[in-house]
Amino acid sequence: MEAKPSNSVRLRLWTSYILQTLLAFMFLLGAVMNLMQSETAVSQAVEMGYPGASVVYLGAILLICTMLYLIPRTNILGALLLTGWLGGAVATHIIYGDPMFNILFPVLFGILVWGILWLRDGAVRMLLPLRRSEVPRAGSK
Repeated sequence: MEAKPSNSVRLRLWTSYILQTLLAFMFLLGAVMNLMQSETAVSQAVEMGYPGASVVYLGAILLICTMLYLIPRTNILGALLLTGWLGGAVATHIIYGDPMFNILFPVLFGILVWGILWLRDGAVRMLLPLRRSEVPRAGSK
């Protein structure tokens, strides 16, 4: 007889699946816009100092990172690569002098990337434990 997962485990898994679907959609949308050299993608790249033709390479890199993130066997590698990608986005926004919201947006995406894996993977929860620190009470040993 197999033990059924608890309600909290199921809720954690479903939450991670829903969040990952939304996040992957955002990354894939950006990758496709870059690969298709959309007017918006090219103009934003040029505005931030990148050559217009670079959007194809950027789109390919983002697509590969996202696909690695979506494959269960490579999702940690994908998360690491997406973290680098998002760090580059933060640096670009800082150099460009964007407002704080534009700088924090990729940071929030990075938190989501790892938060989703934290919800799903016990090894990630062990690596990034979120727990209350125990404060010793007066008179206790």
